[in-house]
Amino acid sequence: METNYTERERYYQIQKKVVEIRKFYEHLAVYVVSNLILIVVNLTTSPGYLWFLWSLVPWGIAVILDGLRVFGYLPFFNKEWEERKIKEFMEKDKENLNWK
Repeated sequence: METNYTERERYYQIQKKVVEIRKFYEHLAVYVVSNLILIVVNLTTSPGYLWFLWSLVPWGIAVILDGLRVFGYLPFFNKEWEERKIKEFMEKDKENLNWK
């Protein structure tokens, strides 16, 4: 699908992308710092049971999925999917207006 964007629209889209990337890096930093603290606390208080893994693994999966989404590597719910859905809803809306 060819879309012609004005300079302002392109700037807005790029700005949104940069904000998403910044938020991802913030998320990644919070993940690393928080889990380092949990690892230290776990290993100093109860090294026999590694409970920090209960935070590290699921949160790590979430960070990975977020990164894949932000950088456009997810095979589902990507820009093409969004464009198809927008067209689909616009067609349905158009049909609904024709019935009235």
